Amino acid sequence: MDSSENSDLRALPAGAKKPPRLADRSRFRGYRGGIIATHRALARFVLEPLDLTTAALLALLLTVLWLAALPWLCRFWRFVLENGIRKLAMHAAVGLTAHEITPYIRFSIPYPRMEGLLPDPQTWWTSAAVVPILFAASFFLPKKLLPVMYLLRAVLFIHFTALLFFLFLPARFSHSPDSYMEGLTGYAVALIGFVPLLFGLTYYIFNFGILRKAFLTAATMAHLTLFLPLWILLQALVLQKSVLFMPVLFIVFGLPVIVIIILAFYSWGMSWSFKNQREA
Repeated sequence: MDSSENSDLRALPAGAKKPPRLADRSRFRGYRGGIIATHRALARFVLEPLDLTTAALLALLLTVLWLAALPWLCRFWRFVLENGIRKLAMHAAVGLTAHEITPYIRFSIPYPRMEGLLPDPQTWWTSAAVVPILFAASFFLPKKLLPVMYLLRAVLFIHFTALLFFLFLPARFSHSPDSYMEGLTGYAVALIGFVPLLFGLTYYIFNFGILRKAFLTAATMAHLTLFLPLWILLQALVLQKSVLFMPVLFIVFGLPVIVIIILAFYSWGMSWSFKNQREA
């Protein structure tokens, strides 16, 4: 009995209360007889000063490494953009936005530069015809694809407002593809650089171990580093057709895509077991 009780207690996460010994003990067991551990959302992990110091130093170290690597990363992004523009036969060039954080850290963020084209009648009428067709098709999607249906309708609504704007007020559209691509690329690079701080405030506070914390942060930033030039090229490829698609590209397929990728990696990391559970 003692050994069984000890093994059951070891199966409980840190911070969980000791279960009753007799009749009430059954409510802590699953249908297979195992102990039902406290859900991670209810488990407590008391942060010690050493934990806070380690989390802060890890976030600072990864941020410094990111800043130090930015000049080389910008050269890599420029190489990918130049080759992508040439391979895709796009009517664009690569522009550079210079930044200087310190006298020792200088870099130029590349972005596609292109001419902004208002929608011609063929582009406008084709888009106007596709919108109601896709809206009607959304009613035939199965119930398991309900999130996709609502997302599709939201995208169609945004594009519908863009169609109305360019129908009545095309001359008042003041955004150019150059400024849009420059801002989008710059904000995306800044958001990648904030990943260590974001994870430091929301992920490092849990007891996953310093190696897993560093790996998750590095994997997220590495994925976004490779994703960024391809994502920018795809945006430019659509935008070169007409600025009619800029609202959808910005609101739906702009920075929210970067945020979703960060959340996906964070969710993956939160699915891992805590350090004390692995040691039990």
